[in-house]
Amino acid sequence: MNDHAAPAGTADVDYTGRPADVPKPSPRLYNNDLAPVQRDFRPWGAYNVFTLWANDVHSLGNYTFAIGLFALGLGAWQILTTMLIGGLVLFVMLTLSGFVGERTGVPFPVMSRIAFGIHGGRIAAIARGAVAIVWFGIQTFLAAEVLNVVLVTLAPGLASLEQTQILGLSLLGWISFSALWLLQVVIVSYGMAMVRRYVSLAGPVILTTMALLAIWVLAQANFTMAWSIDEPLTGAAMWQKISAGAGLWVVIYATFALNFSDFTRCAKSRRAIVVGNLAGIPLNMMLFAAIVVILAGAQFQIDGQIIQSPADIVSSMAQPWLQIPASLALIVLTVAVNLVANFVAPIYTLADIAPRALNFKRAGVISAVLGAAILPWNLYNSPLVIEYFLGGLGAVLGPFFGVIMADYWLLRRERVNVPDLYSERPDGDYHYSGGINRRAFAALIPSAVVAVVVALVPAFDYVAGFSWFFGAALAAVLYLLFTPRGQRFNDVSGAGISRPGI
Repeated sequence: MNDHAAPAGTADVDYTGRPADVPKPSPRLYNNDLAPVQRDFRPWGAYNVFTLWANDVHSLGNYTFAIGLFALGLGAWQILTTMLIGGLVLFVMLTLSGFVGERTGVPFPVMSRIAFGIHGGRIAAIARGAVAIVWFGIQTFLAAEVLNVVLVTLAPGLASLEQTQILGLSLLGWISFSALWLLQVVIVSYGMAMVRRYVSLAGPVILTTMALLAIWVLAQANFTMAWSIDEPLTGAAMWQKISAGAGLWVVIYATFALNFSDFTRCAKSRRAIVVGNLAGIPLNMMLFAAIVVILAGAQFQIDGQIIQSPADIVSSMAQPWLQIPASLALIVLTVAVNLVANFVAPIYTLADIAPRALNFKRAGVISAVLGAAILPWNLYNSPLVIEYFLGGLGAVLGPFFGVIMADYWLLRRERVNVPDLYSERPDGDYHYSGGINRRAFAALIPSAVVAVVVALVPAFDYVAGFSWFFGAALAAVLYLLFTPRGQRFNDVSGAGISRPGI
């Protein structure tokens, strides 16, 4: 059964097989897309988890970040070390987060109700969704820039459309942006099943393309390369850059660590998550680092210039028969990254805000409209906006992660009453005080202030890359201090209110 086998108002009827002692879910908290996924209908295996990372790790933004390490003075082995440290930390974080989705079968907005309450959980979902919507628009714009190159290569006359500007974007840019925007809307309109299929097909394409691109650049450099810039860093300065780089690499995926349950709720088993994460995170990130070293080192060997991303290499190809397929592969990559990292999260957020009105498809359209309405090209061209809005909001997500993980693993020890996540009964396990867990927010707010100050105040530049960690750790400690010990937690399966498939 696909995501739309039941209408948005499915919560108003009893599901066949719902035991009499399981309370009927509240229609203000439940619909077919927010419902737990039945364990027998979970299609994501280790390969699906791996291909999710095979796409996301190799995004153009990640290449820009990693190549920047080369420009900062880190050599080949130092970049590999940076990625290895970051990859191992992420493997642990994302596996712990992924296990929550696998055990409960619920998406992130519902998962956040465990710690923050049936209504307070929406704050965490909105924070994650807001970041994702902005990046959805920006990534679609970046993919449109690559599509512009393809269109002009195929039809040079289209270059004249770049002279006409509308709201800060050329007419050709609008055409490319609209086409890619519509493509992504069509994909998500078929639900998570179509997202899984697209990502599974795109993964091998991306890995093959990036490997071939690295070989091509190496051949242009006569199979020689620079292992570092002229004066690579050494000593304490080197290790500071390595640790800061690893920290920032973790922060890039910290948003994903929050809503990884959106995907692992579909995982067949914990083993699928562990194997998929192992191949997709530390091992795949080492492959990514090797490609970065080759691309940056070989190009530097050729002309002494440091590229910003693989797109620079593709745009410099003189042969259309090479440039066009390489550009199309980059577009396939960017769409895949957008779907998993920036589109699914706000869809579930909006469905959580208005479950009676919005299903996956409708929420997807609204998310896409918001992503275009913010005119993301203007944001992208304003580094100050990116730094303060996304940097600050990104830092706030660390405390959310700290509270949720401390609550689930250290306090409850995996004991969750899934049906009560959808109940508004005053005696429900997650009703707390008016649906909000005040202790969770008492830990969150000061931790978020600390994280934002460390991230944005110039005096803390040296440790700004670790702001997410400071916020997450402080929030976890405060939450455990504020929460009484000795509580008994119910552990109830959501099978009685689960959906038949996804």
